[in-house]
Amino acid sequence: MTFPRLLAAAAMTAAAALTLSACSGNSADAAADGDGDALTVAVVTPYLANAATKEVIDLLENQADERGWNLSVEDTAGDMNKLNSAFQNAAAQQPDAIVLGMGDPTQISLGLNAAADAGVPVFAIDAGEADGIAANVTSDNTDLGTQSAQALVDAMGGSGSIVMLTHDPHPGVRARAEGARAVFEENGIEIIEEKHVNVPGPVDDARTSVQDIISAQGDAVTGIWGGWDEPALGATQALEAAGVTDVVVVGVDGQDFAIEEIEKGGPFVATVKQDWDAVAAMVADLIADAADGTMPSQSQYELPGTLILAP
Repeated sequence: MTFPRLLAAAAMTAAAALTLSACSGNSADAAADGDGDALTVAVVTPYLANAATKEVIDLLENQADERGWNLSVEDTAGDMNKLNSAFQNAAAQQPDAIVLGMGDPTQISLGLNAAADAGVPVFAIDAGEADGIAANVTSDNTDLGTQSAQALVDAMGGSGSIVMLTHDPHPGVRARAEGARAVFEENGIEIIEEKHVNVPGPVDDARTSVQDIISAQGDAVTGIWGGWDEPALGATQALEAAGVTDVVVVGVDGQDFAIEEIEKGGPFVATVKQDWDAVAAMVADLIADAADGTMPSQSQYELPGTLILAP
């Protein structure tokens, strides 16, 4: 393990300990509600094809298994209309909780209303604050954007022009982009283009977009900011295929494939690791507390991310 990854691991461990201590300690071991029945949790997501989304939902499934809960997962593959229907269907089953696995809650008002009418609390992972969401557990996405953007500026030597790969339907990515723009503006970095990345298929879509941008104005590009690791990987692949060696790339999430790319010493030079273990554990604790009659004391919980740089 490289020195930066050792630092990242230590920082995440400390962050997780602090975060989990903020939740009720009694709820962490709860396997059932007050009546002694196993809790039923329905997870609904539009982004299961995304590596980070799948990772954190898998971790939440592990939490459910450890606590003896029944947990189901439904993916709508980026379709927000289906997400509304999925929420309505889940609410009709009257689980103990519904979890929104990323996505914009403002686009699923019908689903949230159905959950409220059924008396089912809704929790969110890396989504946003909204009426009908008991609590959203996420990273400090503005800071993720700030850290990744500053890493890109530093890798470019403090000047240059960049392309941003974004996805505004995701509140977290949108907040990261806002934080990144502020850093670029402060440092006098020109944003040549902001390109929306489609999901599912973010790696392929980003690779195609970057190929087109490099063909049209490659001489002007010195850096590429990815709102998450998959488009950053697609950008890296496009640069390598084109033989471009003087453009650097950063991402966000800290996925294993991103860390491997960074350690190779190629265009991909930095990412910001999200603490998905702590996020999943906190969501599970909040669900257990709610089943015991204690609702969250705040609507948003934000955890820190850890910058990972090339060795």
